[in-house]
Amino acid sequence: MVFDVLEPEDPVDEFVAVDLTDTAATARALEQALAGRAITRLVNNVGAVRPALLEDAALDDFDYLMALNVRSAIQCTKALAPEMRAAGFGRIVNVSSRSVRGKELRTNYAATKAALIGLTRTWALELGGDGITVNCICPGPTATELYVEANPPDSPRTRAALAAIPAGRIGTPEDMAHTIAFFLDERSSFVTGQAIMVCGGSSLGARESYAPS
Repeated sequence: MVFDVLEPEDPVDEFVAVDLTDTAATARALEQALAGRAITRLVNNVGAVRPALLEDAALDDFDYLMALNVRSAIQCTKALAPEMRAAGFGRIVNVSSRSVRGKELRTNYAATKAALIGLTRTWALELGGDGITVNCICPGPTATELYVEANPPDSPRTRAALAAIPAGRIGTPEDMAHTIAFFLDERSSFVTGQAIMVCGGSSLGARESYAPS
């Protein structure tokens, strides 16, 4: 499988491109990243959608999405957790989705993203005693290539979803990054096991308009 990989625009210490559905390749990438250093902050931010109604949802797609969206998070966290424990400090953020509250065409995707919330709570219990927090963000509609691919702008479903956002706009990558940065901060040591909706209020339900009485 071939992926289009975007090189980071900002300078980074090291950038490793890897197919996260390939466990052996991911293991090698993790070994390379961890060589000679400890990594104490991890953001499990990866995803594919493959939208389909229930009747059309392919089990092969489910297996693929579980490997990409969930198994890779487990593999990466397992690799980094020992060093975090040794350091007495760690910050882990999983990126789930607002679709866990329910969204059409998301049988397989929502199942995998809901699994990340379960992992968040489980890991928070297991790792909290070693100074490691584990939290989760659930992005709502966000202006990314993945969102546009899964939500065609001319689709009535897409237009209705965007019109119903209480904040009155689509989210941005910066909105998500700001929330992740909060969880990664050293000062956020008393917040763990939480899943926060970063969705402009879209998880609350559709807005209603009322005529004056």
